[in-house]
Amino acid sequence: MLPTDDLRYTKIPLNNGFGAIPALGFGTLIPDPVATKNATKAALEAGFRLLDTAERYRTEKEVGEAMQEVFRDGKIKREDVFVVTKLWNTNHRPERAKRAFEASLKKLQLDYVDLYLIHTPFAFQPGDEQDPRDANGDVIYDKGVTLLDTWRTLEGLVDGGKCKAIGLSDVSLEQVKGILDAARIKPAVVHVESHPYLPQWDLLDYCRKNRIVLQAFAALGHSSEPKLLEDPVITTIARRVNKTPAQVLLAWAIQRGTALLTTSKTLSRIKENFEVSTLPQDAMREISEGIKSRVRFNAVVETGVPGFIPREKGS
Repeated sequence: MLPTDDLRYTKIPLNNGFGAIPALGFGTLIPDPVATKNATKAALEAGFRLLDTAERYRTEKEVGEAMQEVFRDGKIKREDVFVVTKLWNTNHRPERAKRAFEASLKKLQLDYVDLYLIHTPFAFQPGDEQDPRDANGDVIYDKGVTLLDTWRTLEGLVDGGKCKAIGLSDVSLEQVKGILDAARIKPAVVHVESHPYLPQWDLLDYCRKNRIVLQAFAALGHSSEPKLLEDPVITTIARRVNKTPAQVLLAWAIQRGTALLTTSKTLSRIKENFEVSTLPQDAMREISEGIKSRVRFNAVVETGVPGFIPREKGS
């Protein structure tokens, strides 16, 4: 096992007064239900204390089952795990958002979630079809509700005590500013794609100034081309510091002040991704200043359609 320090246990304080969010989190966007449950249990056993799921991922049931099995073993308690889920686009209308939240709690087998995110700022046509399309194959959007309307509903969920913190996902800097200016309860977390090819420095700076945690997904590039894990700057640093490219990327994300998500269904990689430790400052500078490529792997911010989730069958 590689030598480690306490970087992997980093927590970032939340602006709502309800404690802190673990910087190193485990995402559960895994298509196979059995693999999802097994990977979630393995992640908790490896040391991860943040689990991220979503209504749209269709993994809440398996994540809930995995958590309950681990909790019953007695080694990890509910209060030790920071659980995040998300409201999907077809449920942005207030009455639907409340029902969707309760449905998520039931699937997760929890009395509360630590963080509830609006999955994207785009409202889709309300209904059971998660990916509503017209005859031309274009997304059908819902013009009858605004992002602020949905945010007000989430504020009510916080008031009800079943949701400790709320936040935004797949948003632009301008959208964050708009909600922050109008909100009664400020966003605690902004969840966006971010990595050395998409560092989001302006958004990160704004979040820091307003005590909002920026949580990065696709921190390892999501195996997309160009492969971030094969970037020569990253691989050179990895060899020099005797770490894997994945560990280098995850450490960079934590040390620059963000939280992050990593996902795998392979036990060895789950363990590897938790065994991160602090990078030297020269390595941090090389990544932040030496990597000039700019790539966004997921176009969800443009349409509300997640690039990493396959279309539903028949849609």
